Amino acid sequence: MKPAPILAALFFLLMGNINGGNNINLVCPEIEREALLSIKASLKDPSNNILSTWNISADVNCCNWKGVVCSNITGGNHVQQLRLQGLRGKMNPSLVNLKHLSYLDLSQNEFEETIPSFIGSIASLEYLNLSRAGFYGTIPRSIGDLSNLRVLILESNYDESQLSEQLNVNNAASEMDVDSLEWLSGLSRLEQLHMHYVNLSRAANWQQVINTLPSLVELKFRYCNLNFDNAPFNNGVSINVTSLAILDLSRNNFRPNYTIPGWISQLSNLTFLDLSYNSFQGPIPRGVANLCKIRRLDLSYNNLEGGLSDLYENASDCFLGSLEWLDLSRNQISGNLSDRFFGDFKSLIVLKLGSNSLSGAIPVNIGEMSSLEYLDLSVNKFTGNLPESVGQLFNFRYLNIRDNKMEGVLTEIHFANLTNLFYLSASWNNFTFNVGPNWIPPFKLRTLMLSSCDLGEGTEIPLWIEMQKPQIHTLDLSSTGISGNVPSWIWKVRFLNLSHNQLHGNIPVISDIGRSTHYLYLSSNQFSGSLPRVAPNVSALDLSNNSFSGGLSHFLCEMNETYSLGFLHLGGNQLSGEIPDCWMKWPSMEYLNLGNNILSGTIPNSIGFLTGLRSLNLYGNKISGQIPFSMSSCTKLVKIDLSYNDIDGIIPSWMGTSLANLKILILRSNNLSGKISSDICHLNYLQILDLSDNNFFGIIPKCVDHFTAMATKRSLPEYGIGELDYNTYRGFFRDSAKVATKGSELQYDTILALVTNIDLSNNNLSGDIPKELTSLVELRSLNLSGNQLTGLIPDSIGDMKQLESLDLSRNSLSGEMPNSFRVMSTLNYLNVSYNKLTGRIPESTQFWGFNASSFIGNELCGPPLTNSCNSSGGPKNIEDKSSSKIEWYFVFLSLGYGFGFSVVCTTLALNKLWREAYFGFLENIWNRIYLYCYTKWASLTKPSR
Repeated sequence: MKPAPILAALFFLLMGNINGGNNINLVCPEIEREALLSIKASLKDPSNNILSTWNISADVNCCNWKGVVCSNITGGNHVQQLRLQGLRGKMNPSLVNLKHLSYLDLSQNEFEETIPSFIGSIASLEYLNLSRAGFYGTIPRSIGDLSNLRVLILESNYDESQLSEQLNVNNAASEMDVDSLEWLSGLSRLEQLHMHYVNLSRAANWQQVINTLPSLVELKFRYCNLNFDNAPFNNGVSINVTSLAILDLSRNNFRPNYTIPGWISQLSNLTFLDLSYNSFQGPIPRGVANLCKIRRLDLSYNNLEGGLSDLYENASDCFLGSLEWLDLSRNQISGNLSDRFFGDFKSLIVLKLGSNSLSGAIPVNIGEMSSLEYLDLSVNKFTGNLPESVGQLFNFRYLNIRDNKMEGVLTEIHFANLTNLFYLSASWNNFTFNVGPNWIPPFKLRTLMLSSCDLGEGTEIPLWIEMQKPQIHTLDLSSTGISGNVPSWIWKVRFLNLSHNQLHGNIPVISDIGRSTHYLYLSSNQFSGSLPRVAPNVSALDLSNNSFSGGLSHFLCEMNETYSLGFLHLGGNQLSGEIPDCWMKWPSMEYLNLGNNILSGTIPNSIGFLTGLRSLNLYGNKISGQIPFSMSSCTKLVKIDLSYNDIDGIIPSWMGTSLANLKILILRSNNLSGKISSDICHLNYLQILDLSDNNFFGIIPKCVDHFTAMATKRSLPEYGIGELDYNTYRGFFRDSAKVATKGSELQYDTILALVTNIDLSNNNLSGDIPKELTSLVELRSLNLSGNQLTGLIPDSIGDMKQLESLDLSRNSLSGEMPNSFRVMSTLNYLNVSYNKLTGRIPESTQFWGFNASSFIGNELCGPPLTNSCNSSGGPKNIEDKSSSKIEWYFVFLSLGYGFGFSVVCTTLALNKLWREAYFGFLENIWNRIYLYCYTKWASLTKPSR
């Protein structure tokens, strides 16, 4: 690695320090002072921190002004460095009058303009930092005229926390972009290039341009929407950027089927390589394992395949000896961790292999990796015991083995020398802790997660866990079988999960624990009494499926503070009374669930103050009245579930226009009435619509084809969380919904984002089934049963090839079942019973597997019904004139034949003369036949001479 960037940074720092002390003896030229004053006139300083010192009445020497550094190295006293932060306004063209300016830092401002092209005229610039300065639009090509530039930082204005979890880079990086990167070719001295969050999708030949920068040491293109489609390096192209030591191309989410480009393996001086979050496929290139100077390698969050052994079996000794950080998490890598793996990587400090398909046991020689500090093997298929040698890793600080298939007993030996351990997660395995009752652990944990583990003898929280209370801030003991009352110290833990146990008693007031936010998950226990009051800094509270009783007023309304609670789940208790009208105190609420209680009254108007609300769940109560207009202010709603209540009135028209983000609308089993307005068709993102068991009448709107989410292929979020998920301190909570499908009600959570459903059953709807409905080709469940629908089943029903459940029963549909049913291969539940359908059931082995009850109450024939069809396609037992004549003809024909035969037999029996003559005749015929056959046979068998 070349030391140029380090020397450059030291140079600028040295100049700043030297001249910072000598500025008192340096006087800047008048032209530069006037230029600075012109710049000041164009800017605002809200904090009054920098520009207030730019005042000639206080100090005429601009070298003493804040953010200004002068130098006399080049001869004369000139402004050499300018550092301006926290300002607003626009940059003044007078900046070009600072002819000796070599260092310009305009980062962390709010200019809100395009990058001024005149910056490219400051030829003396060696360092230019315009990151997060509020600039937007296309970067001017004039930057390429700064031939002396050694450091260029042009990061856009985004933080990763603000970016879409689904990596929607087209939107994320649109504030600053380029039409080309050709202008970079003129910067031959450039050593550091940072362009995080700048949209480079139009930079077709970015790889070739980078290859023209021979001095480049650092290249950071994070979140830039890069692609390899246009003119990638060919095998014969010589790599000129061999000095490159730091390469960050992470979070570009390249198109599927991209593999890691081979030219990266030719960068022999690389010490840092980050290609994470890029959807790369295929194996890890073998050349990567020959990068002798690599210290940090991050290939996480891709779709890389192959065995883990492929990385190290043919690796160079220098690669194995230099690598300190290896992150392969969130890929599809398989294989085992062999003894050789831990024997070869002698310098590893950080090893992240979580969320792959690794299996087998963890080798015993893991204890020989004395430098290892961080180990993540979570969400794999590891089996067997945790080796006791883990306890020898005295530098160990972080251990995550959650969600595997490991088992066995964990004793004091496993933790003997782990004095530095602060993070331990062993959840969702089959471990049993067997430590002495008076064991004093050597570590001081800040995070302990043991969900689904056996904590050993007794059902109370062990003493060794209580010893962690001075510093612990994350504790997950869910599903561990603990019972009894909760010790008082535990309520001060920042993140606490005690759900799915047998804990009981009352919960005390959850008091303020300082500035830190508080997350409490206590669902599925036996807690009782009234709801506890919570501190304003509680961000998430889950008390669902307990035995809390009483009202909500004291919990929601009696405190005169504004709360930061964003997640509240009180469902499945015995709460009663009306829902209080004081929701203005809870402006941060995103998820609210009061379902399955005994709440009554109406939905309060103050619910409209929850403008950030995304999921509203009031199902399974006794709520009455109409849906309030104030809910139209909750424009971020993604899910509404008001099912199983007594709500009346109509579906408000504003629901289709104000709640544009709505994906799930469940209003089943209420007293709603009126026509289904076409306004509901504005909900383009709707994927679940359940209006069943109400009193709606009129026709099904023909505009249902506007539900484009039901016609678009769906997928789970590739990374992170989706719109139906909610952030928690350690992971996320995934919303759920009950959907009536396939003749029963099913609960969906993990795959809820994939579910598409329309249920309009048990109303008074009439008219035809609109053919537009069949354009929803990704719909998986459709229930129109129990209405008064008439007409034919649309012929295009077969277009709904993803349909798994279809219920059209108990209507007045007529005509034949369309033959297009035959191509619906995914259909595994069908009910068309009790209509007026006629004709043959479409012939398909899939249809023969349905129960006959799905077709009764019609005039249908053919399998799976027992009555077969006649030649005209109708049931044989259907009478008409032609079939009646045919049947009587055969009846009389049979009777005539029988009568004639009986007359002949009777005559022969009673008249001896006729009988003897008849049988004599038969005997004579028989003799003739016999004689003929015998002579023929004799002639055929006679030997020839």
